Amino acid sequence: MDQERVDLTGAPETMLATLYGRALDSRSPRPVLGDRQADRVVRRIRYDFRRTGVRGTAAAGVALRARRLDDWTREFLAAHREATVLHLGCGLDSRVDRIDPPPSVRWVDVDYPEVIELRHRLLPERTGDYRTIAASVTGDAWLEQVPADRPAMAVFEGLTMYLHEHEGRRLIERITGRFPGGELLFDAYGPLGIRLQKLVPAVRRAGARLHWGIADPYEIETWHPGLTCLDALRSVDMPGLDELPPAGRLQMRILAHLPGFRDIGWILRYRF
Repeated sequence: MDQERVDLTGAPETMLATLYGRALDSRSPRPVLGDRQADRVVRRIRYDFRRTGVRGTAAAGVALRARRLDDWTREFLAAHREATVLHLGCGLDSRVDRIDPPPSVRWVDVDYPEVIELRHRLLPERTGDYRTIAASVTGDAWLEQVPADRPAMAVFEGLTMYLHEHEGRRLIERITGRFPGGELLFDAYGPLGIRLQKLVPAVRRAGARLHWGIADPYEIETWHPGLTCLDALRSVDMPGLDELPPAGRLQMRILAHLPGFRDIGWILRYRF
């Protein structure tokens, strides 16, 4: 099989860590997510995935996070058969294939131009109302390309921590101000997670930098009238942790009882 050479640095390179985590999970005898597409893509890339530092527990954690966001996405689409999905900072995530939305759903994958180019080379083409937009999510122009005629759900995984808070707030304000209603689904670091970023191999080795840590998820409700936090799950006690390897379960139980570490990461869901 011909392999694609990948030359990415900084935040775009870190998407390979989450891709690899989903791939490792799919190879497990008891996968959490079972994303075989991720494994196929990993095998087509010429890259030293040891750089990511992702192994058993971390891979299962990546899969748990993705499964939770997938489940919330399915719930939203079950209630809104005609909707727009904005998959922001999509990387090489095959979420659209895992969800497999009906033709009535408009799905938009957004990421940097070099990442979108990789998607087109490595992931299968989709039919229906699907498109990609090659742009930074912090730019102003890309959202104008998306019609505002339907409820919208924006899902962004592994993105917020690479933004500055003012960029994250501006992104949320633009989405909630453009569409008639919908939901926001995303993960985030707490302030301690930002301070400990050098302990994350994928971030350190890519030369990336984390900026925004969320201390109080309910503060974001003040950023738009009617914005409501539906779920604020801590990474250390989210549903499904019993599916982690034994060492990972023990680690989560310990962190859940340590001040600061309890709020080291979030998985968040808002309605607007």
